[in-house]
Amino acid sequence: MADITVAETSDTEHRRDWREAGRGWGARAKEWAYLFEPYARPANDLIFRELGVGLGTHYLDVACGSGLAANSAARRRASVSGLDASAALVDIARARTPEGEFTVGDMFALPYDDGAFDVVTTFNGIWSGCDGALREVRRVVTERGRVGLTCWGPFDRMGLLPFFLAIIEHSPASHQAATVEIGGTGDVIADMLRAAAFEPDGSGTVEVINEWPDVDTAVRALAAAGPAIPAIESIGYDAFCDVLRDVVAPLHDLHLGVRISSELAWFTARPC
Repeated sequence: MADITVAETSDTEHRRDWREAGRGWGARAKEWAYLFEPYARPANDLIFRELGVGLGTHYLDVACGSGLAANSAARRRASVSGLDASAALVDIARARTPEGEFTVGDMFALPYDDGAFDVVTTFNGIWSGCDGALREVRRVVTERGRVGLTCWGPFDRMGLLPFFLAIIEHSPASHQAATVEIGGTGDVIADMLRAAAFEPDGSGTVEVINEWPDVDTAVRALAAAGPAIPAIESIGYDAFCDVLRDVVAPLHDLHLGVRISSELAWFTARPC
């Protein structure tokens, strides 16, 4: 999602920001959904085990993207809902899980009743500066409910770090800080949870792997990620893809393709 500091923006600017985020993430929705998003499955499965997602769970995924996590929860027989800023990604989520309820909207103003969900998750969707979104999560989860979220782990365990550095190098200065915030540390997230009236009750790390058969497929996937959009708009899609090829080519193995391992930090919490 976009870097949004709600306290410093008017309502009109706030609405424009989330819609801009949706435009960016949805620009190449199919590539994101089918070539990039599957990397998160180990984190989805771990969080669902920790939170006991299953039959009878009323579940919401915030910044749900193309609904991979929601589909996994539905397979566990949960009743699933999802919200994302991108209409194109939400369309894919609806196709993946027709029985789910998916909404295009703003995570800082969730369109749900108080206490509507037993479990709420967000996978790399809420970062430093998104405190207002966590307060909304607190509002819509039941008093006995639980939340789970992930963020990128330490930089020295982020195989995708060269990708993010390329984004920072080629993005306008106004977007560079937002990209840096994607690497928010676990301590920041734990503090945000407590500030939003949650008590963290579990944490750890999980390895996630991006894997592609060749460099060209890897480049298509990486260029589909929302944070890449400012760089693409700055230097052009073809030029940025050339930058990405230089990043990915050294990681290509003729027999294995491209495999990039990163570490996510995960947290679970209860209302307090």
